[in-house]
Amino acid sequence: MQYRKFGQLDWNSSALGFGAMRLPTRGDDSGNIDEDEAIKMVRYAIDHGVNYIDTAWPYHDGNSEEFIAKVLRDGYRDKVRLATKLPSWLIEEPEDMDEYLDKQLNRLEVDKLDFYLLHALNQEHWKNYREQGIFEWLDKVQSEGKIAHPGFSFHDDLDVFKDIVDSYDWTFCQIQYNYLDREFQAGMEGLRYANSQGLAVVIMEPLRGGKLAAEPPKEIKDILSEADKERGPVSWALNWLWSQPEVSVVLSGMSTMEQVKQNVKLASDSRVGKFSERENRLMEKAAKKYREISPVGCTGCNYCTPCPNGVHIPSNFQLYNEAEVYGKFEENKERYYEFLDEDGRASACVACGECEEVCPQNLEIIDLLAETASYFNDG
Repeated sequence: MQYRKFGQLDWNSSALGFGAMRLPTRGDDSGNIDEDEAIKMVRYAIDHGVNYIDTAWPYHDGNSEEFIAKVLRDGYRDKVRLATKLPSWLIEEPEDMDEYLDKQLNRLEVDKLDFYLLHALNQEHWKNYREQGIFEWLDKVQSEGKIAHPGFSFHDDLDVFKDIVDSYDWTFCQIQYNYLDREFQAGMEGLRYANSQGLAVVIMEPLRGGKLAAEPPKEIKDILSEADKERGPVSWALNWLWSQPEVSVVLSGMSTMEQVKQNVKLASDSRVGKFSERENRLMEKAAKKYREISPVGCTGCNYCTPCPNGVHIPSNFQLYNEAEVYGKFEENKERYYEFLDEDGRASACVACGECEEVCPQNLEIIDLLAETASYFNDG
């Protein structure tokens, strides 16, 4: 495993971090983690050098933190640094912050968290936190020994990101960043800005919800085939990130043991500056082509679920994107009607707007669902 400087801490993080958001499940129930398999996966990663584990209050319908506590028994807690997140959307008064932190400490079976993030910060959440006295609260819980290092994860525009970075003595931040999202939200400029201010930068969605792990469409393959060295799609995406010195750790939400082994192997061979200028130019060209052919920027994070009306929003968008990007219209139209019941299809949206309030990508979900329904001739 390769290790990288983590901001200004006297500690190096593994190049690869394990994100406990997309663990294997039994059936289609996100909350029903296949614990036997998932424990093997996370411990395999730790045994092979991964030392950064990331979870959060809502992951796997609220079951991820308790699951991670089980993983870290039997001596594994001492081998890693543990990160979880305060659910920003649930904070209505100052006492809520203490309540959720204490519950998370209990769930995770720890007295102290190594890294604690304010989850999914945007302008609205940030304004609320400041009104609730977030700076004083962070100082307090650090002095009480409940958290060691404060940070935040982020989903908004660059100006908001810089304002947050400049507002407190953070240890680190977490941003969505991949070769398609270099100018999205914080983006490359935010990455470099945070690094210049001494923050470690943790990367989430490096494969854009798994989309960049799939066999690329012909237009993308043709571009990447111009490289001197042949790589698989995951290698292209992850090494593009690891090649940048400002990146501290790349989180991957791995769902199978095969993915764990592949990513551990890639991380063990990673290094800063691995990509040549020519390879970086090819990645820019591939990113431009991807954006041209992808209709919806959904990463499949599931923050928009459950929909109060039963629409399975990520599945609708996945079918739409795959149909367009990979030329599978007839196949995915059949899947749209076969695998989504009537209430789960895009046409069942009643435009209540709850999904748009929590979407970290700030997607206009209502309009996009209407577009998806029209695309598949639904209604």
